[in-house]
Amino acid sequence: MSTLRFYAIKKSLNRKPIKIEEKERRSAIFGRNVFNEDEMRQYLTKEAFNSVMDAIQNGSKIDRGVADHISTGMKEWAISKGVTHYTHWFQPLTGSTAEKHDAFFEPIGNGRAIEKFGGGQLVQQEPDASSFPNGGIRNTFEARGYTAWDPTSPAFVYGTTLCIPTVFVSYTGEALDYKTPLLRALQAIDTAAVDVCKYFDKNVKKVNASLGWEQEYFLIDRGLAASRPDIQLTGRTLLGHSSAKGQQLDDHYFGTIPNRAMQYMRDLETECMLLGIPVKTRHNEVAPNQFELAPVYDEANLAVDHNSLLMDVMDKVAERHDFKVLFHEKPFKGVNGSGKHNNWSLSTNTGVNLLGPGKTPMSNLQFLTFFINTIKAVHDNEELVRASIASASNDHRLGANEAPPAIISVFIGEQLTSVLDELQNVTNGKLSPEEKTDLKLNVVGKIPEILLDNTDRNRTSPFAFTGNKFEFRAVGSTANCANPMTVLNTIVANQLIEFKKEVDVLIDNKSLKKDEAIFNILREYIKKSKNILFEGNGYGQAWEIEAKKRGLSNFKTTPEALKAKVSKKAIKLFEDMNVMNKVESVSRYEIEVEEYVLHIQIEGRVLGDIARNHIVPTAVRYQNILIENVKGLKEIYGTGFKKLAKEQMALIEEISGHIESINSNVTKMTNERKKANNLSDLELKAHAYCNLVKPFFDEIRYHCDKLELLVDDELWPLTKYRELLFTK
Repeated sequence: MSTLRFYAIKKSLNRKPIKIEEKERRSAIFGRNVFNEDEMRQYLTKEAFNSVMDAIQNGSKIDRGVADHISTGMKEWAISKGVTHYTHWFQPLTGSTAEKHDAFFEPIGNGRAIEKFGGGQLVQQEPDASSFPNGGIRNTFEARGYTAWDPTSPAFVYGTTLCIPTVFVSYTGEALDYKTPLLRALQAIDTAAVDVCKYFDKNVKKVNASLGWEQEYFLIDRGLAASRPDIQLTGRTLLGHSSAKGQQLDDHYFGTIPNRAMQYMRDLETECMLLGIPVKTRHNEVAPNQFELAPVYDEANLAVDHNSLLMDVMDKVAERHDFKVLFHEKPFKGVNGSGKHNNWSLSTNTGVNLLGPGKTPMSNLQFLTFFINTIKAVHDNEELVRASIASASNDHRLGANEAPPAIISVFIGEQLTSVLDELQNVTNGKLSPEEKTDLKLNVVGKIPEILLDNTDRNRTSPFAFTGNKFEFRAVGSTANCANPMTVLNTIVANQLIEFKKEVDVLIDNKSLKKDEAIFNILREYIKKSKNILFEGNGYGQAWEIEAKKRGLSNFKTTPEALKAKVSKKAIKLFEDMNVMNKVESVSRYEIEVEEYVLHIQIEGRVLGDIARNHIVPTAVRYQNILIENVKGLKEIYGTGFKKLAKEQMALIEEISGHIESINSNVTKMTNERKKANNLSDLELKAHAYCNLVKPFFDEIRYHCDKLELLVDDELWPLTKYRELLFTK
């Protein structure tokens, strides 16, 4: 066994468990480090408090003078918790979070100093934008970028720093982050949904998009992870033969949580409670050492912030427990990958879930309106929906081991399908009294009973209705939820606007009653959207053939999928909905294409390095041992040695074949990478990396993994799957 691998395993086995004491109830510490409504009431003046609440609830602007009062109260609250610094916490287009810490400390002369934090420092900062992805929005020499306070997401304390959630924009006003377009999309869905809700309830004044994410991840020993260059540099294993035992027995799924993992989870949950992240569910996932954490639903903007913060906290807590968290969608070949299911719904200020049917036909009609419009929105924009979850890492996951395929479809269950089939037969025009009664009581009126028993799930569906929400299952575990949530809320908002226009036209021009107009439009939507509905196995070849007949896209790679983001249709959609202008749309496309190129480029370099500098020398060393063995047999047995050394000689030859293939393919891969790097067109470069460089990964891996089975375990340099996945 290699020295590094030996000491990594030894350290893991000798690690002492960390004891975590739980002295207080979760509910007692929830939000303790958050500047929430209770804390604001205590530390702010009445005017300042009302101003913040008005901004949160109605989107009103906060006067700069009032901001001074807010900052003073926020500073006093933070200092009472031992805080020394503050930061504008934002989410640039790197996919992670960013922060620059400034001290409250400020000299005032004569050897004296005060703690200072004014309204200007609260509302806006200039953290420098020079090294963040911008997609051509600004020139390299133009470094300015501004962060602006988002009062709808409360400030929080982490460690000794006051963190203020903010948006991040360029000097010219374009969004350089994930939060800004999301906030615009949420405003769009609010306005559009309220207008439609007025058909059913005049008291509805606000609609919030809610999000409940499910974060899947792997936990592996930190020492073992450090012995794997591929994990350290790419977040996944580029090599490694499957363990004899993986997830075949399904014995890990929902099983007893291992003690060490439980200690980590308890510590993590305590940190989450303090930060106001409402985590509720924890369990073993399908693969060994794979787990899931899920919160209670929250308003989408806050939920996105919570998930981004959680991923940072998970890494920090993992260090205390000698763990490394793997968020990569496919860190291990041959076992389940990790997703981040986005459970999405819409709720009103009156407390109604618009995707949850009520007890009356009228509330059921409201449910059907939002249900069918969502399906129509996904149908009309399925390529854009696919693009919203595209990444180099998610390409490995989609379509494998219970993850949804790259074809976007919607699952609603057999019983709701039958309801839509009946609605499709609604008379085109005015309804007779008998038709109204039959429709409302015998079709629409039975929906609560239908949904009560409609508990089936389709694990291969990318976008599934699950009782009172849609579950966007295709989102990858590393993703920032803002990306798919911006797209989903935008397309549904746009669809609701079109729906209202069409209903109003029928009411005005054909003198139809409101219900009749709604039924007629929904009937047409069902017909137009049926191609997106699919109840079967998303993995089968038959579905690929059927999907093609239906006109659905099947973009299996990120370079193919991302093109939808800069189509004329998508750019017009985002501009019409005031979510992103053309410059912002194009910049995001360029950033994501470049990110894809860089990911594959790094993986290719790491793979070539490991294959040539770790695997091949080890194989040669073992081959030399075999050669010495054959020489010894020849010295002892003379010409009769060939019979005795038959297996050794065959093994020497087999190893030579794999070594030759590795070296040959690494050379070819490197040459293709050099050619790709010389391409100036970013899109062509991405396709070159995808189609000409990446295919060598599997070929190189195949031969390296074969050598893992042939070479003496004592010599093998890399920690193996059985050690990574089963060392507690």
